[in-house]
Amino acid sequence: MKSAPITIIDHPLVQHKLTLMRQVETSTAKFRQLLKEIGMLLAYEVTRDLPLKYEAIQTPLARMDAPMLASDKKLAIVSILRAGQGLLDGMLELMPSARVGHIGLYRDPTTHLAVEYYFKLPHDVEHREILIVDPMIATGNSAVAALDRLKEYHPQSLKLICLVAAPEGLKHLQQEHPDIPIFTAAVDDRLDDRAYILPGLGDVGDRLYGTK
Repeated sequence: MKSAPITIIDHPLVQHKLTLMRQVETSTAKFRQLLKEIGMLLAYEVTRDLPLKYEAIQTPLARMDAPMLASDKKLAIVSILRAGQGLLDGMLELMPSARVGHIGLYRDPTTHLAVEYYFKLPHDVEHREILIVDPMIATGNSAVAALDRLKEYHPQSLKLICLVAAPEGLKHLQQEHPDIPIFTAAVDDRLDDRAYILPGLGDVGDRLYGTK
């Protein structure tokens, strides 16, 4: 089976803001704001294939048939806790009517496998197109676990959006879920011996919330 595409979003604003986030001296407040802004920019790119319909409207000067989002394409954004919240906040600024789900996963420090501790989706998820957000794809274990669970509910479609990915994690994802399109702002060099992305930007959850 041919794998779905990996799209690298190389928009200059995305790349500039990502560089600011990578810098060790970037404060928690600035990091949080940048992640929210990047979330909006990624949402713009990821949703460019949403279908449109045309409706008759009245402008101050004339009537016209104007494009609007097709109402039968409902969106849900599913955040992989906790770091996914930063991207979610930005996407909701752009798509306030989207429904929201959460999957709580933590990485076992020894095995690096994903352990689920929370799961909540919109009630009509089978009628929605789902955007899964998680800033970092390192080993890919969390993303794979989230996709395993979401596919149980048979949504209309699934897309995975991250900020930075490691080659190892992308390979693992495409082996387990070759049908899922992946959108990322960067593919970094590799994982270190603790399964952190290099050069990366550190632990996004810690930098987002000021924890250690």
